[in-house]
Amino acid sequence: MFNRRYAAILVVLIVTVVMMLCSRNRKRYYSHEGVVWTTEYHITYEADRDLGDSIQMLLHALDMSVSPYNKASLITALNENQTCRTDAYLRRLIGASRVIHEQSGGAYDPTVMPLVNAWGFGYKSGTLPSRAQVDSILEFVGMDKLTLRGDSLVKSDPRVMLDFSSIAKGMACDEIARLLARNGASNWLVEIGGEVVAHGVNTHGKPWNVAVDLPSEQADTTVHESAMTITLDSLAVATSGSYRKWRDEGGNRLSHLIDPRTGDSRVGTLLSVTVIAPDCMTADAWATACMVMGDSATQAMMEPRRDLGVLTISADTVSGALVVWSNAAFADRIVTH
Repeated sequence: MFNRRYAAILVVLIVTVVMMLCSRNRKRYYSHEGVVWTTEYHITYEADRDLGDSIQMLLHALDMSVSPYNKASLITALNENQTCRTDAYLRRLIGASRVIHEQSGGAYDPTVMPLVNAWGFGYKSGTLPSRAQVDSILEFVGMDKLTLRGDSLVKSDPRVMLDFSSIAKGMACDEIARLLARNGASNWLVEIGGEVVAHGVNTHGKPWNVAVDLPSEQADTTVHESAMTITLDSLAVATSGSYRKWRDEGGNRLSHLIDPRTGDSRVGTLLSVTVIAPDCMTADAWATACMVMGDSATQAMMEPRRDLGVLTISADTVSGALVVWSNAAFADRIVTH
């Protein structure tokens, strides 16, 4: 009798364990959305459990590291010369920024923050700066004024400030994708403020498709009109534009995109740039660099590249019609049916 009872209990335990293992290995799609850095995020992934808490912890850690709008962040302490200490996130951003700074001929530069503030587009209110004021600020703008020595960041001038707004969302997408991969997720799409990284397939078993917005002249628009759709797998895409964040000063249109080489508010015919890259941090930074470079320089530099897919949308100077250009690496990702 004892042996039968023991055997029955053992069978029940085995069945329970098997059911638990089967339940754990049964993956399904989860979705999360919210707001970070004043922009919305949407995350969809296939996993055997909900990873929402881990995602929230990661976003908080990134905010405490790289957000210049967070008074308690590490980058704020660096900008205010309260510390010279960096962390892994900041060192990764500095390294990536330096590469794109060099390749873009200085068009991309995260030390542009004082100029952004002076033009009134940063976290400090600014007035229309004079040429003399711009030139004085340019004296402490430039990646050459930063040196990493171990974990410490050395500035050649204490007035140097960092702003990774043009690359941090991309890095956040990449970091979330890494978190998902570490936790056994097999398919995902991570989108933060329009920057996207995708891997695998969607809930219908199809490749992830992402719409590219058509530029709109409404600065505060929330309407998204698609110019085209691209397909992504183990790739990232980011868009930068001058058509939403701008203001009028005495009939002059000023953009939030400041050229770190000249200190000027960049206003031209180029309305938006979309970049496809292996990682979202690279796509994010290059989209900004290309906007600063302008359409002609961007097209000349990006036409032969195969590692980056680039799409530009410009305004014709005569008719005002939209002019669309892409290199071959981007055209290969366009959905045609």
